[in-house]
Amino acid sequence: MLPVPNPVTAVLSPLRRPARTVKTLGASVGVVGRSGLLGPYAPWRIPAIGEAIHRYGVSLGAVYALGAALRPDHIAAVDERGASTFAEMESRTSTIAAALADAGIGEGDEVALLCRNHRNFLAATVALGKLGADTVYLNTGFAGPQLVDVARREGARAVVLDQEFLTLAEELGPDVALFVSWVDDRTSLGGRVSFDDILAGGPRPAPKKATRQSRQIILTSGTTGTPKGAQRNFGSEIEPVVSLLSRIPLRTGDTTLLAAPMFHSWGLVNAAMGMVLGARLVMPRKFNPEDTLRLVAEHRATVLVAVPVMIQRIMALPAETRARYDTSSLRVVGLSGSALPGDLATRFMDAFGDVVYNLYGSTEIGWASIATPADLRAAPGTAGRVPLGTEVRILDGDGREVPAGETGRIFVRSGLLFDGYTGGGNKDIIDGFMSSGDVGHFDEHQRLFVDGRDDDMIVSGGENVFPREVEDLLSDHPDVADASVIGVPDDQFGQRLAAFVVPTEGATIDVDGLRHYVQAQLARYKVPRDITVLDELPRNATGKVVKRELRDP
Repeated sequence: MLPVPNPVTAVLSPLRRPARTVKTLGASVGVVGRSGLLGPYAPWRIPAIGEAIHRYGVSLGAVYALGAALRPDHIAAVDERGASTFAEMESRTSTIAAALADAGIGEGDEVALLCRNHRNFLAATVALGKLGADTVYLNTGFAGPQLVDVARREGARAVVLDQEFLTLAEELGPDVALFVSWVDDRTSLGGRVSFDDILAGGPRPAPKKATRQSRQIILTSGTTGTPKGAQRNFGSEIEPVVSLLSRIPLRTGDTTLLAAPMFHSWGLVNAAMGMVLGARLVMPRKFNPEDTLRLVAEHRATVLVAVPVMIQRIMALPAETRARYDTSSLRVVGLSGSALPGDLATRFMDAFGDVVYNLYGSTEIGWASIATPADLRAAPGTAGRVPLGTEVRILDGDGREVPAGETGRIFVRSGLLFDGYTGGGNKDIIDGFMSSGDVGHFDEHQRLFVDGRDDDMIVSGGENVFPREVEDLLSDHPDVADASVIGVPDDQFGQRLAAFVVPTEGATIDVDGLRHYVQAQLARYKVPRDITVLDELPRNATGKVVKRELRDP
């Protein structure tokens, strides 16, 4: 998760680490300056900036106070029920913080958040920052038992949730307070306290400045097991901001359409960046491909934040449907959260312009590399280049660095590494570099390629196969809209490749023809023996394929 600086002190943070000052300070100032984050600001705004920092410190709780000091009348957040300025969001967060404090929520307490994308998601996050309380972001795809298990495991004192999820929280018991952030039907609230009720009582000041930084606990995707809580805290460090801005040209005053869910790292990173940069954040509660294009055109969005499966669904729309909407305002389409299949990026850019920026990372490591449109044009499938302030090594099984072109485990060192799992434990660390859990290689141009998960390798007849290469090739076939490959037990070869494919609309999959297509381009041992045609692949809310459901349907 991205540590968020305030615009006054952020750029000075490298001075706290003298060893890095000469190397990074000039580049940091240049990158941040180009974003517009450093101003210029009107002199009469400076006292208000100082007051915001004095009241909330350099913390997540300060972001709307700073926004209100710098641009009080600018629109900060837009959802299906309207828009709020930075001044209004500052008032909203303080009022909610006061109400939560009245309910006994304070420093060090954990509060779970189960919300779709909307203004009160942001308001709850910042309000808890003002209290020094910790936020646990829950997946909106959870079933009731998962919600209860995670909330209890993390020790949540309260849950902020949309009304549609109230029935899932019934088993939490009376000791866990529930606050409804989005109301669909007031008559069926059952006496639950809603943010609407809190805000209807009029504005209130936030409690006194917290003495501790709040933490944000992001759950891992859980595609191979139970989701773990990965803990971070938003601080004043500039490195993560510089890292992102060094490869993705985000600017102050952008209009950002947040299609990616904010409960996961990629959506939350961009929400945080938007708050810091003074962006107008447009937040649809649910993703719809045509509605996304409509919102881009309606709001003249300059940035679209999505996961790859979302642009895959946009590209599946008929060309005449896509042509109805003027999306020429888009400057950046930022993608992350799952692998970018095949030639999807280049096909999207052929339709919408060279706007795709693909970020490779994870909840634990933050991000390791970012591919620009030029990278994706030159080498489709690349994860891009390492951004400023980040180091990546490809290591063999003995922890030795391997040369370009050779595959090994991906290790990352930067200021974005998480603080460990809430239940204990961490990722493998070698010499300060943390394992991403993936294997990959660099090419001769220092572009990173991710070959697969380090635990996804399939050993078939003594040959090592990583599914990603086969998946990309299958996805490039004109009759295949989506593909996933796993290893299944085989008496003769130990494991064999099994492919699961989704046909493009109107197409019929010729299984034998698809095998011959793979065989013509890859080694024999990489050809799937089994090919199953599905209506869709099982995916989580961030678009990652849940392969355990393919193994155990």
